[in-house]
Amino acid sequence: NANAQRASVAQVQQQIGVLAAEQRGIEEQSRQLGTRRERLLVDRNSLVAPDERKLTEQQDQLSQALAELDVAQARLEELTESAPELDERRRQQQHTVSRESAQLAELSARLEALKALQDRVKTDGKLQPWLHKHGLDHLQGLWNRLHIEQGWENALEGALRERLGALEVSRLELVRAFAQDAPPAKLAFYSPPLASTAPPNANLPRLSDLLRLHDAGQKAVLDDWLQGCYAAADLEDALASRDKLQPGEIIYVKSGHAVSRHSVSFYAPDSEQAGLLARAQEIENLAKELRAQVLINDEARAVLVRVEAAYADVAQRLASARKDATDAQQRSHALQVQTLQLSQQAEQARSRSAQIASDLAELEDQLNDLQERRITAEARFEELDMHLADAQQRHAELDDQVIDAERKLAASREQQRSLERQAQEATFTLRSLDARKAELSRSIETATTQAAAVAAETQRAQDELARLNDAAAQGGLQQALTIKLAREQDLGERRSRYDDLTAKLRASDERRLQLERELDPLRARITEFQLKEQASRIGFEQYSQRLTDAQADLEAVALSITQNNVRLTGLQGEIDRINRDIAALGAVNLAALDELAAARERKQFLDAQSADLVEAMTTLEDAIKKIDGETRELLSDTFDKVNEHFGKMFPELFGGGNARLVITGDEILDSGVQVVAQPPGKKNQTIHLLSGGEKALTAIALVFAIFQLNPAPFCLLDEVDAPLDDANTERYAKLVASMSQSTQFLFISHNKIAMEMAKQLIGVTMQEQGVSRIVAVDMEAALSMSEWGES
Repeated sequence: NANAQRASVAQVQQQIGVLAAEQRGIEEQSRQLGTRRERLLVDRNSLVAPDERKLTEQQDQLSQALAELDVAQARLEELTESAPELDERRRQQQHTVSRESAQLAELSARLEALKALQDRVKTDGKLQPWLHKHGLDHLQGLWNRLHIEQGWENALEGALRERLGALEVSRLELVRAFAQDAPPAKLAFYSPPLASTAPPNANLPRLSDLLRLHDAGQKAVLDDWLQGCYAAADLEDALASRDKLQPGEIIYVKSGHAVSRHSVSFYAPDSEQAGLLARAQEIENLAKELRAQVLINDEARAVLVRVEAAYADVAQRLASARKDATDAQQRSHALQVQTLQLSQQAEQARSRSAQIASDLAELEDQLNDLQERRITAEARFEELDMHLADAQQRHAELDDQVIDAERKLAASREQQRSLERQAQEATFTLRSLDARKAELSRSIETATTQAAAVAAETQRAQDELARLNDAAAQGGLQQALTIKLAREQDLGERRSRYDDLTAKLRASDERRLQLERELDPLRARITEFQLKEQASRIGFEQYSQRLTDAQADLEAVALSITQNNVRLTGLQGEIDRINRDIAALGAVNLAALDELAAARERKQFLDAQSADLVEAMTTLEDAIKKIDGETRELLSDTFDKVNEHFGKMFPELFGGGNARLVITGDEILDSGVQVVAQPPGKKNQTIHLLSGGEKALTAIALVFAIFQLNPAPFCLLDEVDAPLDDANTERYAKLVASMSQSTQFLFISHNKIAMEMAKQLIGVTMQEQGVSRIVAVDMEAALSMSEWGES
């Protein structure tokens, strides 16, 4: 009990010490928390409240800048989309101008060529020296004053012939002097009368009516020269109208051929004046076309100027829109950076204020907790003080009991030692008895008696041992109390260490607060650096985009900066200088490169086309020469063969006479062919003097002569023998029969003589109106029936 009381007293004392240390710790913590609260209050009061109005204004400016950027980008996109359309229109108009210019150049070249040819025709020839000699080279030929309906030039030339170049004189008596020195070629002079009195033929259109003349004198001259000259659309109409002609009257067709009542003359240009009127007409028409083409070309160039002006305006506006978009983007980026800075500053202020408020609330909670702990510790201290007083009083009362118990304990320990010696002696005795047991085996009774005594002694010793065990338990209790005291002392030491660690923790907390205060400017600098980094990144992106738009080689630029040791300040100054130079240059023709590329492309295209045209012209000229040569050879050979067959066929059909084909001209490709046919007993000069049957038979001879060139396996003849008399029909039938050896002839005929030569007949009858029927005629059966009837 004394030890327990001492332990209780020690425990109470130790608890009091712990409470005292805890109170000291609470006081220290309260002081530190109060200091920290004061610092936080100072920090809160020193915080700069964010300028919300300025932030709102900055955000409004940013929204306005972004809206302006959207408008600028939309305008840029619109202009970017419209620029290619205008460029395409400009290219198309350039192509149109080129095409119209080429057309104008072609018309001009053609007109100049015709004028040169016309001038050369006028100045060349035999007449020009004679005219110059007599001072007549200043006079204009009649053809210069004539205008006729399109297509009738050859007809008028065929009618007027050398009179087409007639020269006007005031009086025809003046040309008497030229009789001694006559012109070296045909030349006509005329003096225009006052009016024309030629009676017209009401049945036929006059050739002079096709002329467009405004001079009455010239009209009178031409009416005189063209009296009896009429016009027809083609040769068929002229031939059909020749019965209406009076002696000396001639019908001219558009191609220049002349048909009289008893003759046909084919027109061919055979003089130096040929084609003058047609060329004059063409020159006049080309001059009109040229004037119209000049207007068209001028209009196309005016449209091109307007389109190019519109394209240049769009290009200038596009450059301005790009500059506006770039400026708006830079302004919006700058406002974004400023707004971000203000937002971050406001956010940092709000965050710091919230953190300070949170720390203050936490400090208040900690102070309240410390106050509660202080109150609890004081109450516990008073309680332990009362326990300590009670324990000390009980300890004083128990001290006497402890002293008495200690004396009894010493006596008990002495008795225990005595009993232990006795027990040891008894053990030695037992061992000796056990050793002597073998010697005393013969005396069992003695041994039994001694054993009983030993057992009684043993029982007694055991009782003493039991008493000795209680004392040992007391000793163990004392030892446990000692250990407990040692543990309590260790607990006190550990609590002291805990207090030390708590103090160190408070010091660390103060150090943390101090570091946080030191970190605030560092955080502000980090935020500033982040803003600068963001602004630099935005600038880097802008310049990277500019370099990309300029298609710059980034590696080459970086290498140049590294090698030349370029400084940023120098580059900025150089950029400013270049921008000033660019601004001083004014608007740039952005389409110049495109126009140059288009011009080069068009030049290459035109060069290639020119080379192709030259090559094609050379090839065509060679081909034309080759074709002309082959055509001349083939046409000459064909003409000779046809002429030979025609010369043979004609006598067979007519029973004599002669016929031939004559080329009217030196050049076989441009010449016509005239048929000369003279049946036996006739000396006619033209084929027009033959009868209808003779013309038909002549045509049959010519057709069969052509047919002999390349005989076909079949030949169909439709009432060819209709205009022939019996004698000619018989000769025609014999010729067809002879030719039927190589060609099968199918012919339609109403002539009995022609039917007799057929080997097979097919009849066509019409028993009912509008209904035809085929009737087969078997020639062999008919012959058999005829022979049977005769027999």
